[in-house]
Amino acid sequence: MRILGIIPARGGSKGVPGKNIKLLNGKPLLQYTAEIAVESKYLTSVILSSDDKQIITVAKSLGIQVPFLRPEELALDTTPTIDAIIHALQWYENHAVFFDAVCLLQVTSPFRTVKFLDKAIEKFIKSGCDSLVSVQKVPHEYNPHWTFEVNLEGTLKIATGEDQIINRRQELPDAYHRDGSIYITKTEVLLQKHSLYGKSISFIETPPEFYVNIDTLGDWEKAEQMIKNNLK
Repeated sequence: MRILGIIPARGGSKGVPGKNIKLLNGKPLLQYTAEIAVESKYLTSVILSSDDKQIITVAKSLGIQVPFLRPEELALDTTPTIDAIIHALQWYENHAVFFDAVCLLQVTSPFRTVKFLDKAIEKFIKSGCDSLVSVQKVPHEYNPHWTFEVNLEGTLKIATGEDQIINRRQELPDAYHRDGSIYITKTEVLLQKHSLYGKSISFIETPPEFYVNIDTLGDWEKAEQMIKNNLK
């Protein structure tokens, strides 16, 4: 299976200014993802999609291909990531290069390992599903069977639509939330359905000891502390 690894890293980050190439323990944040992506035995190619020349320079120094400059209109705060992915696929198709699937690796999850990445790709291939996402287990107090929505009358209803709430924690089914570390999707689903997920979604649970998703300065500080704890 031909799988394109895409690392999206636009300029203009607001939560953590310049975060994509900001130094984390002496390394640009981008480097953590770049290193494991190029080591993967399943990614046919690994590219950066960016509009920022500084980020592109760093990516090239790390051995990441940058075949194009992402258009400005696809590098806005409001631009969905899938639009950047489709742009990359269409660029390759215009050059008669085709892929069966895309593996999206966001810079904001720096501590995933190549072993975990390859395990995710293996599971995706074996599953035959439209997609695979990395997830974290939802704490029981936030389980959707224990959460509520406001109905038209202004009162609460169980978010899952059930009439009776599950009383015992032990009876709650496992629930998961996507954690942003890995997304793998068939090309046909991306292009035809404009979706990262499709109808059938496989999953892999991220080990909590290396989970962080850096969107804010608080997340950055958490990542720094995780490194300190690991060094100890």
